[in-house]
Amino acid sequence: MKEFLTEIRGAIMSTLILAVVCCGAYPVAVWAIAQIAFHDKANGSLITDADGTIRGSRLLAQSFSSNKYFQSRPSNAGATGYDGASSGGTNLGPTSEKLANGVHMKNDKGKDVDDTGNFDGIKDLIAAYRTSNDLKETDEVPADAVTRSASGLDPHISVRNAELQAPRIAKARNLGLERVMELVRANTDGAGLGILGVPGVNVLALNLALDSLQ
Repeated sequence: MKEFLTEIRGAIMSTLILAVVCCGAYPVAVWAIAQIAFHDKANGSLITDADGTIRGSRLLAQSFSSNKYFQSRPSNAGATGYDGASSGGTNLGPTSEKLANGVHMKNDKGKDVDDTGNFDGIKDLIAAYRTSNDLKETDEVPADAVTRSASGLDPHISVRNAELQAPRIAKARNLGLERVMELVRANTDGAGLGILGVPGVNVLALNLALDSLQ
């Protein structure tokens, strides 16, 4: 009986010690180190105005439709896209008819109608991109401008995508094209560790930089 009680006592003490270390000391230590060494990243990489108003995160895309702003990649996150609480892609393969041509519900007269089942395919997105940026039918469109990322929340667009949108923004804001391109370059993040991936333009940061000029 004495040996049994000794084992029980040892088991209880081990459980308590592990609970304190793993459920208390370790999480607190990780939190403290993150707050000291990586404060911005640990708190969501938030972007704020000069008055402290939070405008979003450098890590999450937002929807921009005005001609005054650079547009993010298309999104399938949530019902209307860009939903930070519902990250996800289309899960459609490269041979998908829906991915290529989209789905557009028709009424009995054969005209498009608003419907939750509607889906813009790559051909639709290419046409819309060329129209909004005054491109020719023969002009190539960057892949990231007409494809949805796996998360639906990719905050970056390619440098080429930004270059094609820049003339529209310059015209809408009555700015010189070179001034707009300076902001594009200033808000371009390099490849990870200098070798991983390719440079990308952070759309939210760039649009806020544009607004700051006003």
